[in-house]
Amino acid sequence: MIEDLLTADCAVAEAFDDSAAVALFPQEAALMEGRVARRRRQFATGRSCARRALGRLGVPPAPLLPGPGGAPVWPQGVVGSITHCDGYLAAAVAPARAVAAVGIDAEPALPLPEGVLSLVAGPEEQEALSAFGTEGAAACRDRLLFSAKEAVYKAWYPRARRWSALREIRVVLDPGGTFTARPPARGPAGAAQHDYSGRWLVRSGLLLAAVLEPAPAGHPSRLFRLSS
Repeated sequence: MIEDLLTADCAVAEAFDDSAAVALFPQEAALMEGRVARRRRQFATGRSCARRALGRLGVPPAPLLPGPGGAPVWPQGVVGSITHCDGYLAAAVAPARAVAAVGIDAEPALPLPEGVLSLVAGPEEQEALSAFGTEGAAACRDRLLFSAKEAVYKAWYPRARRWSALREIRVVLDPGGTFTARPPARGPAGAAQHDYSGRWLVRSGLLLAAVLEPAPAGHPSRLFRLSS
């Protein structure tokens, strides 16, 4: 499903449960020692999705270990993102020469728990959600905003290499299935900010959001995704 939000330069793999046994590299398995079973299954299935997606780019299997901030360290020349929630796990990867950064997020299509929205969104963003009304996807518009910010953060953090609260990422949602976002500047105060454009969808009880940072000038991304 997430592939519908991405370009042809991205290779995607997904799973709809984490019940299948997945073999991890020893370095990865060591990271999960002492973790609860649910977290171990999610980690293993997420890594399995990532390796399948990388395989579609011709990248051989290798350990995917977390770097600073917990984001996976991808093989040289590759950018990527992993997401998981109950009932859905996915990975999206792309050649760095074609896509500078990718971020994906999946959430249940349900409203956020009470009190969470005020922690991740400012008053203007909260007020703008009223434009969605109350029917269909609008019933989970607060979680949609959260998911868009998560996707942006996943694309922004590996290049910024600094933590940011989701409230610092400003997102404008469009009911037609797109959004724009402005995260904090990557560099010191006063540095230029880099805006993102993203897409979202609600399908089969899930809410999905994705952003791509365009490739450098001279390396345009293709308009349709790689076949899986």
